[in-house]
Amino acid sequence: MSELRRPACAIRAVTVAVLALALAGCSAGHPSTAGVAARLVAAPGNLKGVLTPAQIQRAYGMLPLYQEGVDGAGQTIVIVDPYGSPTIASDLRHFDAAFGLSGPPSFRVIAPAGPIRAGRFAGYRLGVAYETTLDVEWAHVMAPRASILLVETPAAEIEGATGFPQIVRALTYVIRRHLGGVISMSLAATEETFSSPAQLLSFRSAFKLAAEPAYRVTLVAASGDWGASGPTYSNNSYYPRPVVGWPASDPLVTAVGGTQLDLSSSGARSSPDTAWSGSGGGYSAVFSKPAYQDQALSGDQRGIPDISMDASCQSAVVIYASFVRTGRWSGICGTSLATPLFAGVVALADQVAGHPLGLINPALYRIAAAHGRGIVAITRGGNSVRFAHGPTVKGYRAGPGYNLVTGLGTVDARYFVPELVAACRAGHC
Repeated sequence: MSELRRPACAIRAVTVAVLALALAGCSAGHPSTAGVAARLVAAPGNLKGVLTPAQIQRAYGMLPLYQEGVDGAGQTIVIVDPYGSPTIASDLRHFDAAFGLSGPPSFRVIAPAGPIRAGRFAGYRLGVAYETTLDVEWAHVMAPRASILLVETPAAEIEGATGFPQIVRALTYVIRRHLGGVISMSLAATEETFSSPAQLLSFRSAFKLAAEPAYRVTLVAASGDWGASGPTYSNNSYYPRPVVGWPASDPLVTAVGGTQLDLSSSGARSSPDTAWSGSGGGYSAVFSKPAYQDQALSGDQRGIPDISMDASCQSAVVIYASFVRTGRWSGICGTSLATPLFAGVVALADQVAGHPLGLINPALYRIAAAHGRGIVAITRGGNSVRFAHGPTVKGYRAGPGYNLVTGLGTVDARYFVPELVAACRAGHC
């Protein structure tokens, strides 16, 4: 059972590797999480204690695909983040140079929902700059020859309060213009923080558009970093019962949960992956169970996550961010990491297929039901959570088959990519 503390209003890098600080901003004196709270865990001058691109690429079986030329070439990964980062282009170049990565064929930044107004670079904006850096650098790690399109939106995403109209507007712009085949969203709001289910459902228009045969865009979203709980509307407390976050809970979205890796210096597994205790998961209070979950999940409601990748602060990854004067190399974790990792894998599958795959969830459950080698079950760990100054929320346990902590499990990309393409060609996308 994990112990979580309320997000801090000041962002700082620390030298002790295991201390996790949620990236957060302050609004009217109250903390507000930057969507899904990517967590800053270290500022290692020598990168000790955090995972590098080579380790993650090996761990997920990417190298055999790269050797066959399956590296995301010809694809575009779209990343949506409020405000973005003022230094992301140069930071990506520095990150690539440090690890011997080629830059993406194209890296663009657009703001289709309105210009990003100048403001004090602190609090929330500082938090989402870290988020943006993580999303861009690590989507690129997984699909090194895919182009990256960063879509910045001009309003803070704060639970069900603000930000989603601008996100929907930006998504609609991107989808209608066929600007990318997979969209990564490391953001979330607890379903109960919307004024009503009707308000939440009113934001689905872009998701429905993405699922149309004319567009077929894959949407992936983080399941959250608060285990079985989630922040309340005020962001001053957490729900004392199981809740889940949206947009991950939408059946038109692939929800990405979190695992913990135990890797050698080369990226080989020292032990099997376990569920990350912070991995958001549970039953939706809004959406009924989709047909693709009929055989995998009991109950009548949509369950999340669908799939999981690295998110644990015990297996944090390195990022480079120059918008801070100190600690430019930092370790970072959260399902904000798992989401762009998985988006990169989807981009490789799009390349093999020769077109965007669209809604892949039915294919994921078909692969798992057929015991495909590309989906690896996670059988240890859980997402019950004990808050330092709040409730204990009993969550769920990982285990064989589908579970409400890691979903179907994690991926071995060397098998998962061809299996996903084959399942889609058989009509399951």
